[in-house]
Amino acid sequence: MTDIDPLVPALVGLLIDNLWFLDGCDEDEVDSDSAVRVLESAASALKGLPPEQLDRFLLVIGDLAEAETDPGRREFLEAFPSACGLVEEA
Repeated sequence: MTDIDPLVPALVGLLIDNLWFLDGCDEDEVDSDSAVRVLESAASALKGLPPEQLDRFLLVIGDLAEAETDPGRREFLEAFPSACGLVEEA
């Protein structure tokens, strides 16, 4: 892990867990329109971060993905920055 306040990875992990849950919910668990609104709201808030904070967020996402043992969560973490428009797709 990078040299970052331990609170940051914990909070980023919680955010990712909640967004991953919403992304994978069935319509009978959470209204799909509501889930999309929350996902879009999170993406918008993250896009509005100052560049240095966004870079730190992306570093933490990368660290979490690297350390992740659950293949589904790892895939979500790896795809998250481009899916939210935080980075250019390669």
